[in-house]
Amino acid sequence: MTIKYIDRSTGEIKTETPPAEGLLKFLYDNPFGKMAVLPIAKRKFISELYGRRMDKPSSVKNIQAFVDELKIDMTESQKSISEFKSFNDFFYRKLKPEVRPIGDGLVAPGDGKLLAFESVSEVHNFFIKGRKFTLPEFLADEKLAEKFEHSSLLILRLAPNDYHRFHFPYDGIASEVKKIRGSYYSVSPYAIANNFTKVFCENKREYCILETPDKGKILLAPVGATMVGSIIETYTPDQKVKKGEEMGYFAFGGSTIVMLINKDSIEIDKDIIENTKNKLETFVKIGETIGA
Repeated sequence: MTIKYIDRSTGEIKTETPPAEGLLKFLYDNPFGKMAVLPIAKRKFISELYGRRMDKPSSVKNIQAFVDELKIDMTESQKSISEFKSFNDFFYRKLKPEVRPIGDGLVAPGDGKLLAFESVSEVHNFFIKGRKFTLPEFLADEKLAEKFEHSSLLILRLAPNDYHRFHFPYDGIASEVKKIRGSYYSVSPYAIANNFTKVFCENKREYCILETPDKGKILLAPVGATMVGSIIETYTPDQKVKKGEEMGYFAFGGSTIVMLINKDSIEIDKDIIENTKNKLETFVKIGETIGA
């Protein structure tokens, strides 16, 4: 299975093939996999167990093959492969600051494939690569959903080869994180394609509110996936943060960041909106301008 997306830096249409296809096909295509394995695989302890395995020093042996298979540019990393203490240490590696300059306006909170909708109220039920959810379901809070019902919606999907730290897209004061309980379904296209219509709602997720000085409130919601037992915040709540400052990181696995922004104050770049209308994600990098 492949996913088509736009490489924004070149304008080319490219394809993405998810890794570990055999396992994903078994979990999401095979009837036995669905009945017997999936109910167990989504449990937190399985995610945590796999996460702990990726924390072991012996897991470093997997790094080089992972880098080679997914063609990861290690010249961007602050550490070389020999310096990592575990696979997870590599997976949420830090990048050299100069390789991700911070642009003007609203910027991407991470590296990944981006979908953007000008108004969440225009797409009451979100169909994003086969997933369906409403804003109240996603936030698990009717009153909060009402406050953001006319906001623009952005969804950034991180692939396993992407940089797995996420950052603030604008200056402001960041609230404490609110955690929402959920299962750990994969964000892989194999999971998407098999009618798990509430997979986003059932994923573990959390959100914080960024109170900006001039653009209203921005809601930032990291979403965990299968075998990603942890979303780690690295910022101090209720203090000023600068655009591009680190918010947190994901441990091993594919992950997603959802943003809700004031559409009357920030206009999402037209190319991203048009690509979304054409059912194409747009590949962006942390710090890249995505709205004015």
